[in-house]
Parts: sequence; C-alpha cells; structure tokens
Amino acid sequence: MNIVYRFRIYPNKTQKELFARTFGCVRFVYNRMLAEKKEYYEKTGKTLQVTPAKYKPEFPWLKEVDSLALCNAQLHLQTAYKNFFRDASVGFPRFKSKKNPVKSYTTNCVNGNISLQNGKLKLPKAGLVRVKQHRTINESGQLKGATISQEADGRYYVSLLYCCEEPIPKNQTVKTVLGLDFSMKELYVDSNGYHADYPRFFRKAQKKLAREQRRLSHCEKGSNRYKKQQKKVARIHTHIAHQRKDFLHKESRKITNFYDLVCIESLNMKEMSQDSRFGKSVHDNGWGMFTNYLSYKLERAGKKLIRIDPWYPSSKRCSCCGKIRKDLKLDDRIYDCECGNRMSRDENAAVNICREGLRMAGNEMDAERKIS
Repeated sequence: MNIVYRFRIYPNKTQKELFARTFGCVRFVYNRMLAEKKEYYEKTGKTLQVTPAKYKPEFPWLKEVDSLALCNAQLHLQTAYKNFFRDASVGFPRFKSKKNPVKSYTTNCVNGNISLQNGKLKLPKAGLVRVKQHRTINESGQLKGATISQEADGRYYVSLLYCCEEPIPKNQTVKTVLGLDFSMKELYVDSNGYHADYPRFFRKAQKKLAREQRRLSHCEKGSNRYKKQQKKVARIHTHIAHQRKDFLHKESRKITNFYDLVCIESLNMKEMSQDSRFGKSVHDNGWGMFTNYLSYKLERAGKKLIRIDPWYPSSKRCSCCGKIRKDLKLDDRIYDCECGNRMSRDENAAVNICREGLRMAGNEMDAERKIS
C-alpha cells in the first residue's frame, strides 16, 4: 500500500533558483523527447527509444539539475503514450507549456539522498530545505520518492511517497450501514436524515474573486503589476481549494470512523457539470473528490464502499411501500406517497440507496463464500 504525505516547504533564494532550473529542464527534456518521437514515427512508422542522457553533451546545463528528475520525465512520457494506446479518449501526449502556473518535478530516493528529520527535508542538489511537518509519518513505511511542486500562488510543496507493507485489516462483520444521496446544495444527505450543510466556499468568495479578476484585466499583460495581481487571484483560488479539501477530508473521516459500509450512487459528475443550470454548484461542492477520499479511507480501515447503478430509481421509489412515482419532477423536493409517507426527497433517496447497497453487499459476500 502506497501512502503520500504532502507538506509545505520553505526554500531559500538559492534553492528557489535550483527548483526553477529543474522545472525548466524537465519540461525541456519532455518536449524534446516527444518532438523527436513524433518526427521519427512520421518518417519511419516505428517507435523511437530515447533517454535524457542523449541531450547532455549538446546541452551541458542539464547536468546542473537532478538526473533522476530527468529520468522521471521520460517515464511520464512513456505513461502518457500507454494511456493513449489503452484509451484513445485520453488524448495524445501534449507538449508542456512554460505558461502553466503549476510546476513540478519528481525524483526518487536512492541511497538515502532524500530524508526527513528535525523539520528539515534533504533533497538531491538542493540540500536541506525547511519543511512544515503538520502530521506524523508511519515509521514502518519506506520512502520511495518525492515530488516538488510550485503552485500558482508561488508557494512550494513536497509530496513524499511511502510504501507500507502492512496488510489492510478486513472487517467481515457489517454492523453499521449508511446511505448517501448527492445534494446539489448540501453536498449529501444521509439515510439517518443528516444534512452535510456544505458551506459553498466558492459562492462566498465570488464577489472578492470577481473584484480582483477585474483589476487584473485592467493591468498591462506581462508587467510587474500584472504579475502581482495575478498572484492575488491565484491565492484566492488556492484558499477556496484548501477550504474545500479540509471540509471534505473531515466529513469523509467522520463517516469512516462510525460506519462499516457506505452506499452511494455512481454518478457521472462530468456530464452534470456541463449543465448550465447547476454546473457551478457541481464544481463547487466537489462530490467526486469527496467520494475518492471516502473510498481510500474506508479501504485502509478494512471497510467497504458500495456504488449502486445510476439508473436505480432511488428518488422515485417510496422508502416505505416501495411504489415508484413516475411523475416525480426535479423541482419536487418533498416526496408524497399514497401510503402516507411524506418526507424530504433526498432523505427518501438516501434510505433507498442504503437498502440497495446492503443488498448488493450481501450478494458479493455470498459470492465470495461460494468461491472460497
């Protein structure tokens, strides 16, 4: 099991210059290899095998940066080609742009060249970098590599990859079950009637963001004032993203600690976000990010996440008598049934999702028993 720890780092002026050179060299090597591979394939119809070492005699300044960062650029290009041939909808590998506000490079841990101790992070070529370690690291894990990144607001971060060989505990007995129904306004409503009450961070910061973006549009592009204002806008976006992640992490952790089985709908969030009526709300609450957090947290705890079919009539089915209301519209927020059941539409759907997920989990456990 691989675990990634992300910390903020505070490099000095010399280290910032080294990181900037490394970002540029990695981008240069990636684009050079991609260009040569495309040209060679157009001429011969065969695949060209090329390594970063080929370019060092011609461009000596490539020797100034970490060689493993250049090797990882080659691996990233190979992965991009594999993803394209596996699924053409992913798209053909594209050239990396210098104007991309987020820059990063990856290096590997070899012979102790990367280590974290006493609030300092040792990196190849850069030496000791001050780091803000806000959480403890599993001592049994083995450090495999690090990714240094610079965000659009100018802040630096490091993502440390650890490999843990501890087996994941398997919880066979399911005692507590929860169903979650996606809510455009509140993120989710569960089968116990709890509403997440998502704060809608982007909506709250929208006026401030619009004001700063308007000031940016009045600046001359490329000027010092433009760059300064550009960082202000990036800081607002970063602050919103951090607020959203913090809320989603806490909610997913809360659910993981109290429930053994969680049931959700398998929704296509990309299609929903393209709707002009509620696309902004879909992007704001981050349901896809929330389900990803919930999935890996439950897996590490030996618990289970069940995704039911998106065509299952969870909203139209009555949670009391099971009758389906075909005339139910999206604007109807209260579910009224002939049997006398009257409740919130989202709560009714959450109860149905919980029951369907429990049925699917029972079928899976029966199948596992038959196989064993």
